[in-house]
Amino acid sequence: MATGKKLKKSDPNKPIVPRKGLVICYIGAGKGKTSAAMGLAARASGAGMSVFILQFVKARRPSDGEKLQPGEWPISNEIIFFEKAGINTDQVGLGFVGILGDQKERAQHEREALKGLELARQIVSSGKYQVVILDEIISALELNLIKESDILDLIASKPEMLHLVITGHNKYPKIIKACDLVTEMKMVKHPYYKGILAQKGIDF
Repeated sequence: MATGKKLKKSDPNKPIVPRKGLVICYIGAGKGKTSAAMGLAARASGAGMSVFILQFVKARRPSDGEKLQPGEWPISNEIIFFEKAGINTDQVGLGFVGILGDQKERAQHEREALKGLELARQIVSSGKYQVVILDEIISALELNLIKESDILDLIASKPEMLHLVITGHNKYPKIIKACDLVTEMKMVKHPYYKGILAQKGIDF
């Protein structure tokens, strides 16, 4: 565990819990949260499971003739790879909020996040998928684009056998409590703080 705590030995007299859909959270200031979620998507797809990846905050692919706006980055290459492999993906965001040159009105970011939230509800409740990844949904909460209760309601409403994956930076005790598996990514060093920007094939 990231905390360094030892796992308690299981009680041999405790009844075995049947398999269930897990709520999985990758959290923390370190790099690797989305990478872990994408690795899970590849594993699940390889096992024949149906997967949907919905990304919050990160900008969607520009239409033909459009250019990326300040604060936006290209679609990550793992998404391009997954789309070619037949995995369903979508992006519900307008890029970074208030940093790296973002000039959009905050209301635009809020509207996009709320649209994403409604789409997430539809995907989770559809019964079509065995794994749903809501990448950066906790980041949307950190930016006050959505509410903590929105995420808790999604967790509470998911079908019993659906595996739900959420990612973000900050720990919210109620959300952590509602999860079955939580892994914290701790930043030790990051090239951004040396002025090195994200690199194709490594970061996106």
